[in-house]
Amino acid sequence: MRSLPVADPGVPDARSPFRYLLWVARTQAGPLFIGIGYATLWWIAMALVPAAMGRGIDALRAKDMPGLLTWAAVVLGLGLVQATAGILRHRMAVYNWLAAAYRTVQVTVRQATRLGATLPKRMSTGEVVSVGNSDIAHIGNAMDILLRGTGAVVAIGTITVILISTSPPLGLAVLVGVPIMAVAVGPLLKPLHRRQHAHRDLQGELSTRAADIVAGLRVLRGVGGEQIFAERYTDESQKVRHAGVRVAAVEATLEGAQILLPGLLIAGVTWLGATFAIRGEITVGQLVAFYGYAVFLIAPLRALTEAADKLTKGHVAARRVVRILQLQPEVTGGTGGSAGGLLRDVASGVAIRPGVFTAVVSAAPEETAAIADRLGRYADGDVDFGDVSLDTLPISEVRRRILVADNEAGLFAGVLRDELDVTGEASDERIADALRAACAEDVVEALPGGLDEHVAESGREFSGGQRQRLRLARALTVDPEVLVLVEPTSAVDAHSEARIAGRLAKARAGRTTLVCTTSPLVLDRADHVIYVEEGLLRAQGTHRDLLAAYPGYRAVVTRGEDLLSEGPEETGGIPEPAAAGCGSRGEEMA
Repeated sequence: MRSLPVADPGVPDARSPFRYLLWVARTQAGPLFIGIGYATLWWIAMALVPAAMGRGIDALRAKDMPGLLTWAAVVLGLGLVQATAGILRHRMAVYNWLAAAYRTVQVTVRQATRLGATLPKRMSTGEVVSVGNSDIAHIGNAMDILLRGTGAVVAIGTITVILISTSPPLGLAVLVGVPIMAVAVGPLLKPLHRRQHAHRDLQGELSTRAADIVAGLRVLRGVGGEQIFAERYTDESQKVRHAGVRVAAVEATLEGAQILLPGLLIAGVTWLGATFAIRGEITVGQLVAFYGYAVFLIAPLRALTEAADKLTKGHVAARRVVRILQLQPEVTGGTGGSAGGLLRDVASGVAIRPGVFTAVVSAAPEETAAIADRLGRYADGDVDFGDVSLDTLPISEVRRRILVADNEAGLFAGVLRDELDVTGEASDERIADALRAACAEDVVEALPGGLDEHVAESGREFSGGQRQRLRLARALTVDPEVLVLVEPTSAVDAHSEARIAGRLAKARAGRTTLVCTTSPLVLDRADHVIYVEEGLLRAQGTHRDLLAAYPGYRAVVTRGEDLLSEGPEETGGIPEPAAAGCGSRGEEMA
């Protein structure tokens, strides 16, 4: 019993769609050849039945009972061989289909993981989704049809040899007729290829549009834009429909050709055979056999036309896969050894001391987000991690030790416990501590199944503030060496924000933490605050020192409000009664 998927899919040849399909075929060459052998045996067993029947009819006319029984036994034997080979051929066809589809999924998922944040910048969601929705099936079909297609060629060759040895004119008629049919179908393949490619691109764009609408449905409802986007989606779906009709027109012509052309060949062979039988050049049994050959030829000839169609579709699908495989990540890692200590962004001058709860503030959120991306190695930059440059470390090492959690991170469908514990190694106590630090206990308690409740795609059953608190709990459950949080409390109310600020500082005590925020409640809890202006460090110290000394900082974090007179209770020292909950206000913020 073969196991799928394979442990290592190998390194794909992504130089062209044809080379990719050839690589897939080479990686499963053994099963392909076995399947082709079964398919060839299956076709030949069918091809020899008319010959055996013809011999049996001639034996019957000659009243040769032993000969009749012999040829009847041959027909029975061919039937048994055909049935057995057909079952084994189908089994290998399914295996090769699955192997090609799984291998394509494996290499594309591995590439998507390697690309990381580069992938959504270079390709739309719809294009990527189309690979899993339809392209893997077309690539699987391309491998599947190789079995029957190759066997069909051998069967046609076998029939041709039999016809030529029995009647050279009939054999030559088949030998010439088959290539003519193939040439006649050829002009349909290029427009089919072109229209399928256009249709696939439009499908990808429509999938992207649908994903965008679903993701922003709440905002669209808020601004009254549902109807406008619904009309745009309708227009684009009609374009996809029209493109599908254009593809179907060529496919229908191709299907018609699969019936018409073999039918003409059968009619010609039958007419010639009947003429030779009347002249006495062939026996009645041979005439029946020739008619059987002509009828049989419909199946292998259709298989060849089907092969051309499926290989064309496989080529179109492989083009999309190759496009993904040819992308290169914007940032790459090195092969350096371990590092640690001070994490410093040279461009801005921001330095994160180990074991310190640090906050960075800027009037422009994109500036702090850019710093976070460089510190997490999601963008190129000159960053030092201890005494080595961050770009010398392998990307996997950087991802393991430095976690950047922003509000672009999504919640996935599945069990909530698995969503929070992405490594599968956290204890219940650790998850509970993370939920409490993120002030998200009430979110879990409100679920009928608690941590075992199934979460819908993107966590759409939760409000914006609830999703944000669950994302924070997930980051805290991972408990990385360095945690970079980008605006972790932007969608929660002030009551919850104050609690999160106090609990976050305690939860990350002794661990390196950077929070990009303008929240006074969070900043007041930070050990060290860095003020960035125009991408450069302008001041650093405690929150209260910066409020007193730097008007620019004060303007950013107070938004015109004077917080200098506030005491600890107002800025972050809100007491936590045992029964108090979180998220009482503002939880519907998107």
